[in-house]
Amino acid sequence: MGRDGARGSRQAGDALRGALLGSTGVVAFSLSLPMTRLAVVELDAWFVAFGRALVAALLAAIVLAATRSPRPTARQARSLAIVGVGVVVGFPLFSSLALQSRTSAHSAVIVGLLPIATALFAVARASERPTPRFWLASIAGLVAVLVFAAAQGAGGPQASDALLLLAVILGGLGYAEGGALARDLGGWRTICWALVLSAPVMAPLAVAAGATGDLHGGADAWAGFAYVSLVSMFLGFFAWYAGLALGGVARVGQVQLAQPVLTLGWAALLLGESVGVGTVAAALAVLACVVATQRTGVGRTGARAAPAAV
Repeated sequence: MGRDGARGSRQAGDALRGALLGSTGVVAFSLSLPMTRLAVVELDAWFVAFGRALVAALLAAIVLAATRSPRPTARQARSLAIVGVGVVVGFPLFSSLALQSRTSAHSAVIVGLLPIATALFAVARASERPTPRFWLASIAGLVAVLVFAAAQGAGGPQASDALLLLAVILGGLGYAEGGALARDLGGWRTICWALVLSAPVMAPLAVAAGATGDLHGGADAWAGFAYVSLVSMFLGFFAWYAGLALGGVARVGQVQLAQPVLTLGWAALLLGESVGVGTVAAALAVLACVVATQRTGVGRTGARAAPAAV
């Protein structure tokens, strides 16, 4: 086998492993909305958002200390700050607030835009040039989501839908930035350092929310909190960022296409939420639009390539 053949075989192997790791992360994340819904029904939403990050940060600190991981460089720290804004603060906070008044089934449809957001941020970082068809498919997906939100919101979108869209934007940013950074740091170090560096901000906010909010939740609420703290905020990112680094942020990010469908199933199974024909149709419409973005050509203008560190 020649050098080009060996390189192609290695790239194909990385793509497959990246997709498998990404799929593992998506399965873990698909339970995030139902579990967050369980938590915020009885627990203060601000506490759920900040408390989950604090619990995960404590676990991350233990892992980093046990492995004697070197401190990130100044450049890496700047990227980690962006990761923190996106997935440690932004997505958990705004999705928790929205889920106080929205079901996880409804929220799953809007969060179905995460693959688009992740791909767009990956394209921006890699200096790629999407074709007009790519943009048209992305806009069609956004329109499908807004029409669904308007139909479900008694004539117009509700504030919670805006919160979910903001969560999607920040989540896509955090996914793309973290996936690129994981090529240098590795998947688990990326989320661990992002959590630890965010802890000085999260700790006082979590304590304040716990002191002023209602924490008299039952077993189900605390089980939901435990899941989003341990899996959604911590372990799920080990596989997710490693997959993005190996297989490419834009490509593996599209594994998220299955996430809304999985979440709808979990919502019906665990929470007894009604998943009507309109909700399923909207979810499929969003997925179809995102799939269309992946079937269009994307040019590159000096995109950088880096070896993946898992």
